[in-house]
Amino acid sequence: MESGAPQPGRSLDRTCVAAVIPAYLEEKHIRDVAERTCAQLDHVLVIDDGSTDATAALAREGGAEVIIHPENRGKGHAIKTGLRHWLTRTEIEFVLLLDADGQHLPEEIGRFFAAAAGPAAALFVGTRMNDVREMPFVRRAVNRYMSHRISRLCGQEVPDTQCGYRMVHRSLASRLLEGTSRFDYETEMLIIASRCGFRIASVPVSTVYADEKSSIHPVRDTMRFFKLMRRYERQT
Repeated sequence: MESGAPQPGRSLDRTCVAAVIPAYLEEKHIRDVAERTCAQLDHVLVIDDGSTDATAALAREGGAEVIIHPENRGKGHAIKTGLRHWLTRTEIEFVLLLDADGQHLPEEIGRFFAAAAGPAAALFVGTRMNDVREMPFVRRAVNRYMSHRISRLCGQEVPDTQCGYRMVHRSLASRLLEGTSRFDYETEMLIIASRCGFRIASVPVSTVYADEKSSIHPVRDTMRFFKLMRRYERQT
C-alpha cells in the first residue's frame, strides 16, 4: 500500500492527513480533543483501547470515527491499528498521531503541515524542548537523557524522543506494523525509521501539563525501554 518515498516541499491540506488518537479511559478529555482535531482534519480516528468508561461514545460525539479493542492491548498496538486502517485509504499521505489527554494541541497541526513543506522527511516529531518552563524538572532531565541516548542509536538528532505528537508518511507507516505494543513502541518507531534510511524532522510544539494522569508504569515501562535499547544496541 505504499505511495512512494516522501518528497520535499509538499503542500498538505486537511484531506490528505488523517489523525489517530489512541485512548484508554479518557472520557474526561476525549470529546474535546476529538472536536478540536476534527476542526483541523477531515479524517479523525480514535482507537478505544479497551476502556470501561464512556471514551468511545464521547469520541463519536466529538465527531471522530472509533475502533474499539475489546481489551487493553497497549498504546503501541492501538497506534498500529490506526496505521493499518489509514493505509487502506490511498488518498491519505500522512498519519498524524496525538494523545487523548489534551497534552497535544490540535490547533498546532498546521505546524506539521508547514514542516512538511521543507526538506523531505518521513517522520515529524514534536519537540517541547524549546520552552521547558512548564515541564517538571525530573521529566525534563529524564527526557534529555533518553533523547540523547536514542539519538545516538538512531544516528540523527531527535531533540524530544518522548513526545508522542507525530506525523508519519505512509511509506514509513507500512514498516511500523510490527514490533512492541506498549509505550516503548514510540521509541522503536524512531529506530525503525532511522534504520530504514528515513529522515526524522522536529516540529516545535507547546508544553501542556494540566490534570492528565499518565498511563505509564514507572518501573515496568522503564524496564521495557532499557530492554528495547539493549536489543537494538546489540545490533549496531
